[in-house]
Amino acid sequence: MRQIARLGRLWHTVRYLRPAQIYGRVWHRLAKPKPDLAAPPARRAIAGTWKAPAQCTPSLTGPQTFLLLNEEGTLAAHSWTGPSKSALWRYNQHYFDDLSATAAHERSQWHRDLIAQWIEGNPPGKGTGWDPYPTSLRIVNWIKWALAGHALSEAARHSLAIQTRCLMRRLEWHLLGNHLFANAKALVFAGLFFEGPEAAHWLKKGLGILKQQVPEQILSDGAQFELSPMYHALAVEDMLDLVNITRAFSQDAMADDFSRRVPAMLDWLAAMSHPDGDIALFNDAASGVAPSNQQLFDYAARLGFRLPETPQGCRHLQASGYIRNEAGPGVLIADVAAIGPDYLPGHAHADTLSFEVSIHGQRALVNSGTSLYGTGAERLRQRGTPAHNTVAIEGKNSSDVWAGFRVGRRARVLGLNIASGDGQTRITASHDGYRYLKGHPVHRRKWLMRPDGLEIIDQISSRDLEAHARFHVHPECTINRDGDGSGRLTLPDGKIVHWRANGHSLAVEDTTYHPEFGRAVPNKCLVVKLADGACRFTLNWA
Repeated sequence: MRQIARLGRLWHTVRYLRPAQIYGRVWHRLAKPKPDLAAPPARRAIAGTWKAPAQCTPSLTGPQTFLLLNEEGTLAAHSWTGPSKSALWRYNQHYFDDLSATAAHERSQWHRDLIAQWIEGNPPGKGTGWDPYPTSLRIVNWIKWALAGHALSEAARHSLAIQTRCLMRRLEWHLLGNHLFANAKALVFAGLFFEGPEAAHWLKKGLGILKQQVPEQILSDGAQFELSPMYHALAVEDMLDLVNITRAFSQDAMADDFSRRVPAMLDWLAAMSHPDGDIALFNDAASGVAPSNQQLFDYAARLGFRLPETPQGCRHLQASGYIRNEAGPGVLIADVAAIGPDYLPGHAHADTLSFEVSIHGQRALVNSGTSLYGTGAERLRQRGTPAHNTVAIEGKNSSDVWAGFRVGRRARVLGLNIASGDGQTRITASHDGYRYLKGHPVHRRKWLMRPDGLEIIDQISSRDLEAHARFHVHPECTINRDGDGSGRLTLPDGKIVHWRANGHSLAVEDTTYHPEFGRAVPNKCLVVKLADGACRFTLNWA
């Protein structure tokens, strides 16, 4: 029976894969191209103006000391490779994001020395640093650093050419998504930074991939198609960088093609962010990975883009499947989306029909966020349904998230309806993620939002199954119980929100919130057991 279940999970996981992902994985494992150490092409003369890019948080705290994912390490103790640090930490070590971080000019000598140390410590084609994804990000960051007025040494220019040649032979067709996009972006950067036939070949390859991938990966409402606000913010930076470098080298037609996508992407970022100016935590999402929203908006302004207006009222981001609704001092962001592209659900969580709420500009109810990747139990817990503001039936996940980046069966949203009237907005949706359980239960949720509060009504169609609705409270809020089914939520500024839960039973549990990688912050979760397949939860902030 267990073997049948495993085969079923595998079938539901691989059935959606594209052929390129399957044969590409085999090729990627077997192909070990020999590095091409030929001299680099000549550098192309810049014809336009390079604008200062978005700045991220510094990750160098000393000449050889890294603070990555809220975890420190040094070259002396940890080198450039090896098991003393996680694979994700290692990837970040090889990105060289600090070259464009806040006050980077003050660390320019550190950067110059670190580039030389990287070249010496990472022979061509050997080690984690030569994987295609970190190679792609490093190529872009070194070129950004050079365009900012820093002189790349002859050895660095040679290494940059070797890295680009290696990347050309190991494009991540087996992964697609943001990885392939990053590969193509790096080829465009290298193809414009250098000149001559070889550089022209890099540029043509990169542009060819982007011509195919941009319409697929950037949806009509502006969302990056993996449906993570964090990866969307990274995609905004990518697109702004592409506009920047194509303008800098007077490639106006290319710049215009990329520019057309930017306004909608900025609007989506604003809609999927809270009044505090930071992203909502749906799917794999955490702060501190992408540049802040303000950094991205400032960058866009330097490039001449209009900035998004403050979202008002109810907005359905139809292509991506999220809803943002504002009423009075309340902001609701609700997930009525697919988990992501069927063939690429690696950053998905089992969070269908979850939501986040800010009140009086402060986060009140939150999803649990993401603090780590990998294949361990904590990664699985953070992707699971109980880590989100939605309903879990029989303790199961609404979509079968497994391993680090796998999804088997997946929930589908049904019957979405949005209506306004009588001073309130009504949002109703269902999902069939538990259809494999006895009775084929469907979870139906209704949000009723007014200027003075929010009501959430949950129903499951099979009343004999055990189900719990969870509402995770932001750690800076305090939750108190006044009676069996009611209480107070105290916001950080002292304002009081009254809550009431009608169900079979009610508990306040300890859990953790993960606003950044490497961080686990204790918080509380209100757990309501459904009675006869239903419960009602109300927030009143009048």
